[in-house]
Amino acid sequence: MSILTISKSSNATDLSFTPDKMNVFLEDGRELAVPLEWFPALRDATVEQLNNWRFIGNGEGIHWPELDEDILVVRLLN
Repeated sequence: MSILTISKSSNATDLSFTPDKMNVFLEDGRELAVPLEWFPALRDATVEQLNNWRFIGNGEGIHWPELDEDILVVRLLN
């Protein structure tokens, strides 16, 4: 019997938004849908502000300069 080893990563590779969710795409193929309600600064932001983001630490986190908001991806997984 062979044992399958699954390699997981908590680094993000892309990000998108719906009106009420943030979708985070991880380098291991997983996709997270996170309610914007969890992050008031993001919930109250304009579409332009939401889309003005950058990865920090090779995708370990996400930063919105206009909103002064940082989110660690690993925190979304717990």
